Amino acid sequence: MPYVEQGMSVGLFGGSFNPPHPGHELVAEIALRRLGLDQLWWMVTPGNPLKNHSDLASLDERVELSRRMAPGPRVKVTAFEAAHDLRYTAETLAFVKARNPGINFVWIMGADNLRQFHKWQDWRAIAETFPIAVIDRPGSTLAYLSSKMAKTFSHARVDENDAAVLPHLKAPAWTFIHGPRSSLSSSAIRNERTANKTATS
Repeated sequence: MPYVEQGMSVGLFGGSFNPPHPGHELVAEIALRRLGLDQLWWMVTPGNPLKNHSDLASLDERVELSRRMAPGPRVKVTAFEAAHDLRYTAETLAFVKARNPGINFVWIMGADNLRQFHKWQDWRAIAETFPIAVIDRPGSTLAYLSSKMAKTFSHARVDENDAAVLPHLKAPAWTFIHGPRSSLSSSAIRNERTANKTATS
């Protein structure tokens, strides 16, 4: 895991990043700015258990591409989950929390994940481990109103105008952050590449 010092505010931004794209970069930039983070850990996962891995690029390739994409020195690209055989977000957050006392962590996710968040393993435990910042994504703006997670933890929602205090709150606490949105998606990029290969073969 990246080096941190006591009292730091750190965002945890996990995903398969297959491939990483400017939409991910935008989420990282918004989180750094709006949450007042000292660092953001860009965590490249071995693979999402809810997704098909048949077209998953190697971990080394995804890490290298993410490092090229990362916006600035405060973003630390890491793949520590693979080294510790961590497959689920709840496991990862428990692992991070146990090894980093005194650090103010926030879990960061795109709003496109909010709709199916309740299908993640131990999703309630995730919400109760660290505060969560949900960053707006195209087509997902209303997810924070309709999702099971949003309804279950409606009492813990923080106004986005107070997003900067989120890292210092005790979980459960979450906010939905509006801002510039990118229509790019990893699946669309992969589909376009496949189509191009088919067209030229």
